[in-house]
Amino acid sequence: MSRWGPDARGRLAKAALELYGERGFDQTTVAEIAIRAGLTERTFFRHFADKREVLFAGSADLQKLLVHAVASAPRSAGPIEAVAAALLAAGEVFNAERRDYARERRAVISANAELRERELIKMASLASAIAEALRRREVSDPAASLTAEAGIAVFRVTFDRWVTKASNQDWRALVRESLEELKVLVG
Repeated sequence: MSRWGPDARGRLAKAALELYGERGFDQTTVAEIAIRAGLTERTFFRHFADKREVLFAGSADLQKLLVHAVASAPRSAGPIEAVAAALLAAGEVFNAERRDYARERRAVISANAELRERELIKMASLASAIAEALRRREVSDPAASLTAEAGIAVFRVTFDRWVTKASNQDWRALVRESLEELKVLVG
């Protein structure tokens, strides 16, 4: 494929994930990613700030999706229902077509301490953003923070279940199951 072919960003992400899986994150260079994608390093840096960003580029979009869903929940919805609506809305992102990518991404992150730390920071940022969205719905603290943290716990459990090889369940079904399990535990 030529350097001017379509979807340079997607080609770079695919090449990076392949190389991270083959060689490891630390052993892969931006130059190697660009070559594998049939592009230049300059093109890589037009799309990503660094090689970590390939794995975390969608974080801001996910955060916007979750916050918007919390804000858009019916006014009559309680805090946990608003967060549940957000987790269900994430099914737009976590669909069957993305499951293999998510599995590979997870394996790369799990194999690298720096990336695991970055993933934890991402989760903390999501929790903070959700808590702030709840506060804008006039949910006071500590309820806003507790609900957001519980929501992120449900998100993480759901994600882990969603990416397992044995799982072919829909994201939304797994969210509902995880929320039911949480209700049983706190009930």
